Amino acid sequence: MKIAKEFKWEMGHRLTFHEGLCKNLHGHSYKMMVEVEGEPDSDGMILDYYNLAKIINPILAELDHGYMIYSKDTRLIEFMQEFNSKHVVVDFEATAENMCGYFLNKIKEAELPSNINKVTVLVYETEDTFAQDSLEL
Repeated sequence: MKIAKEFKWEMGHRLTFHEGLCKNLHGHSYKMMVEVEGEPDSDGMILDYYNLAKIINPILAELDHGYMIYSKDTRLIEFMQEFNSKHVVVDFEATAENMCGYFLNKIKEAELPSNINKVTVLVYETEDTFAQDSLEL
């Protein structure tokens, strides 16, 4: 059985390798669907939606209205530091695909109930484009 919850945040990024418009600083209204799969507990729940939000919301609070910056993009990091702008430095290019792995790793660090055996995230970069990945627990 599965449950899912949708989350939204605003964030900027750029893709240093890109030859098109995505090489420029820009932002998106991101949306993420988080699915957890497993057997319901004795109360009939896989995971309370409130408890799922307690895991995801702090991760998104760190990113919301900030920039996700590749660690090799040192000029942008210096700029953000100089202007005291909110940013998170990561060791990957900030593609939707890589963000899936980022979120799955963060979720894996949380203490999920033992009845959950799989987590799937869908990261929507725009209204009609997304990346998806899963983690077996």
